[in-house]
Amino acid sequence: MSNQEKLKELIELRAKAKLGGGEKRIESQHKKGKFTARERIDMLLDEGSFEEFDMFVTHRCTNFGMEKETYMGDGVVTGVGTIDGRVVYVFSQDFTVFGGSLSETFAQKICKVMDMAMKMGAPVIGINDSGGARIQEGVTSLAGYAEIFERNILASGVIPQISAIFGPCAGGAVYSPALTDFIMMTDKASYMFVTGPKVVKTVTGEDITTEDLGGANVHASKSGVAHFNCQDEEEGLLLIRKLLSYLPQNNLEEAPVTECNDPIERKDESMNSIVPENPNQPYNVKDVIYNIVDNGEFLEIHRDYAKNIVVGFSKLNGMSVGIVANQPNFLAGVLDIDSSRKAARFVRFCDSFNIPILTLVDVPGFLPGSSQEYGGIIIHGAKLMFAYGEATVPKVTVTLRKSYGGAHDVMSSKQLRGDVNYAWPSAEIAVMGAAGAIEVLEGRKLSTIEDPAEKAKYIAEKEAEYKKQFANPYNAAKYGYIDDVIEPMNTRFRVIRAFQTLATKKETLPPKKHSNIPL
Repeated sequence: MSNQEKLKELIELRAKAKLGGGEKRIESQHKKGKFTARERIDMLLDEGSFEEFDMFVTHRCTNFGMEKETYMGDGVVTGVGTIDGRVVYVFSQDFTVFGGSLSETFAQKICKVMDMAMKMGAPVIGINDSGGARIQEGVTSLAGYAEIFERNILASGVIPQISAIFGPCAGGAVYSPALTDFIMMTDKASYMFVTGPKVVKTVTGEDITTEDLGGANVHASKSGVAHFNCQDEEEGLLLIRKLLSYLPQNNLEEAPVTECNDPIERKDESMNSIVPENPNQPYNVKDVIYNIVDNGEFLEIHRDYAKNIVVGFSKLNGMSVGIVANQPNFLAGVLDIDSSRKAARFVRFCDSFNIPILTLVDVPGFLPGSSQEYGGIIIHGAKLMFAYGEATVPKVTVTLRKSYGGAHDVMSSKQLRGDVNYAWPSAEIAVMGAAGAIEVLEGRKLSTIEDPAEKAKYIAEKEAEYKKQFANPYNAAKYGYIDDVIEPMNTRFRVIRAFQTLATKKETLPPKKHSNIPL
């Protein structure tokens, strides 16, 4: 065979590999409103940057006549490229080849890019669209999943791992995305579950649709498995690019600093009146966030899950920060099981990747009730406390209004090694609110007052005394637990200056194999 013929053969083989399962299956994928594995990679990465690996790999299975049907690439496209000029490793499952089912060689391809990502210290992005394990391959397929899981575990906290679910992801396949840092799903086009509707019906008798069991909306709002619910694949892929702009390449690097054209000293007088005079009146803490951060840009994580706490990424003078904020607009900003878990995972991610944390506090306490206690609020609340106490990244805390009881301690207090703790003049830092405190402190006296009017007057007087003494930030400032009481409209300037001074912070944990976080 001449060199020209060899070149022609290569070109033909490449063209065949790029067709995956063939034109008909590609057409079928498009009819479902889904893109192909390669189209997704092209949309995700910088134009012309993708370098593919293992294009000519095929499966080695001979069971059930499988040797008669082989496809180059074997159902997953893997390689390396760039996003905004930064190196990323990617694998994209190809539903047109055996329904994207995982074989031994399929798994080996994924493991190869994950190993390379670890060596190079670069993020890895997995695009999932798969019918699960390739049944014909039996235990080697299961072993392939476990090989991937182990790499997810070892890569955790070393390189960012992002999963996009753009189709089915069921059975054992769900655990790889679950081990990664962020999961995005597409609305009404993707699903995740350990056991499908048919098995559920057989075992429990429950009749449920695929969408209601494991759709994007369910996981984004009820289970918290998905961090983002995207309208379509284009939005999901753009979101991955945006998310990576806030993250470092690995745990030994800092997040990229971008140019900031938003003045540090920018002031907005509306901030001075953003907290209502009535302490029981809600307001939207996102308005505070938008006002503080560069150009009002905030990438919210878990937007539809545990809405009583808000978490996400922003820039402050071009520096990446993770923001955690109680949300008075939802359940009065109370901490419960879901919000504690949501915030704890986010704090731990930021700490893993050297991203400073800004905490905005307005928390009346933990949600009371038997359902919370039976669900283990003690353990789940301890997760958030543990995450803050363990974090060694710069931590700046601003108490906006209420900070009561154990929830005060949990929300990045000075005693959990908060570096700079500010408060607004509207801050109320105490063991509990005035009404509850007076019931405890004056209970005996109140039981002796029979006249309702006299009792109400006495309660009002005592509550006013309590508020004067405790419903302010100065008592905590007196002990040094609050470093300064600041004017709300100066918050952006003061917070940025705080993070600038903390840039050289060095804090280490006691030597240990690893901590035993309350799970």
